[in-house]
Amino acid sequence: MSGHNKWSSIKHDKGIADARRGQLFTKLTREIMVAVRQGGSDPDANSRLRLALQKAKAASMPRENIERAIKKGEGTLEGGNLTEAVLEGYGPGGTAILIEVLSDNHNRTVQDVRRVLTRSGGNLGSTGSASWIFDTKGLILVDADELDFDEVALQAIDAGADDVEIGKNHIEVYTPPELLEEVRGRLIKAGIPVSESSVTRIPKTTVQLDDETAVQMAKLLERLEELDDVQEVYSNAEFSDEALAKISS
Repeated sequence: MSGHNKWSSIKHDKGIADARRGQLFTKLTREIMVAVRQGGSDPDANSRLRLALQKAKAASMPRENIERAIKKGEGTLEGGNLTEAVLEGYGPGGTAILIEVLSDNHNRTVQDVRRVLTRSGGNLGSTGSASWIFDTKGLILVDADELDFDEVALQAIDAGADDVEIGKNHIEVYTPPELLEEVRGRLIKAGIPVSESSVTRIPKTTVQLDDETAVQMAKLLERLEELDDVQEVYSNAEFSDEALAKISS
């Protein structure tokens, strides 16, 4: 499963996440709103909302922003009528891309995504054209400093995790989506520092890109994430260390 998190590492190295904190808050607000509309405003009874609130707190989103998003989801404050969808396409080098969107105008969003893909050497595909390449998994990131990998792996697998790997700065724990919170809770109870958890898309196979194509792909992913209606972007692109150095610089 290694390689899925390369784009996240690139974004961190380039400081993209911090530079777009306002845009991040907008995306988190939308996720909270939809989670509340689907499952109610009680995080104890709404796992999607629990995850959204965890992400918001990890991003240092102000409490008043979170409360306002919950009220919009409940309908006590006026908010956009958002619908969610997953768009599928292909990028440079034959890489598969999944784009999760939340939008109040689906046609506009599709046009925006198609334009970015086309200008970057990709194309928008039909439903099912790329999704089959990805599995939906729970992902827990554990701070790796001064931790015994074997102990973390033992605790995680005993709690129901599928796999545990060493990433660049974290230990990565993969779970079935329905066991994500149970495994996370067991790790925290065991005193293991969890830095992040989410439901994500993991490619079954990856495409190794040459340096030039890798830079082109990174720019495409960045442009997609700049779109207001895009929540998450996943790809099966594999970047070499040399390509990562060029992209990060």
